[in-house]
Amino acid sequence: MSPGITTIIGTSILGISILGGFLFYNFYRREVSSAQSLNLSSDITDRYSKLASVFDEKVDFEEKLLCLGKKRADLIRLARGNVLEVSCGTGRNLEYYELGQQHDANSASVRSLTLVDIVPQMLDVAKEKLNTLYPEYKDAVTFRVEDAGSVSVELPSNRESSSATCYDTIVQTMGLCSIPDPLGTLKHLATIIEPHHGRILLLEHGRSCHGWINNVMDNLAPGHANRNGCWWNRDIGAIVRDSGLEIVEEKRWLFGIISRYILRPKQVPS
Repeated sequence: MSPGITTIIGTSILGISILGGFLFYNFYRREVSSAQSLNLSSDITDRYSKLASVFDEKVDFEEKLLCLGKKRADLIRLARGNVLEVSCGTGRNLEYYELGQQHDANSASVRSLTLVDIVPQMLDVAKEKLNTLYPEYKDAVTFRVEDAGSVSVELPSNRESSSATCYDTIVQTMGLCSIPDPLGTLKHLATIIEPHHGRILLLEHGRSCHGWINNVMDNLAPGHANRNGCWWNRDIGAIVRDSGLEIVEEKRWLFGIISRYILRPKQVPS
């Protein structure tokens, strides 16, 4: 390649880079200005009543890009006994549960599955999804419109669950970003989990390990929350630590933005 062509290509790349940076900077400034002008409450769950019908379409590509399907599957594989999933949304974890299998009272697998969400429209989508995935097991899952922060213990009335007073596993995925009081919710969930062997399984997204990423997220957070019903800059690690639950396992990916926690009630020495 001749020096002249090399110079032309180099100059073109530089020009495109400068133009791209200029356009991004102006777009970012406008977004920040717009976001900071908003005055939102911490409760933005009403957005999901409007997003429910298109929610899966909106997040499918993003979740595939982040390999969240595998992360969801790996987490759900740990669910045991009487399982409660809170803030279940459109039921994006349903395909990873093993439904319809017969288990005895001592089985290590899922015996009952209850899904709750505060937004009825999201639950409607989840019910349709269950009917599509497992039409023969449409009665195997209990759906309830309920707030994760005050959800009650209502176990199926069958022989295997009749003596249980708590859930064995509680699942929440990508939910702490959208509920009004994430810390209060975790503290409440700690009161309805089996105190010795119970586990709370979380797959969440929030603040990064890097300050510059957090600055961008903070600047754009109100606009993102207004559009998507999600406070993406919450400090999930701090919320978990302040909950009083014991961290059995912690994993983080994507500059710390994606996190997985396995939690249990703190054990009191006998």
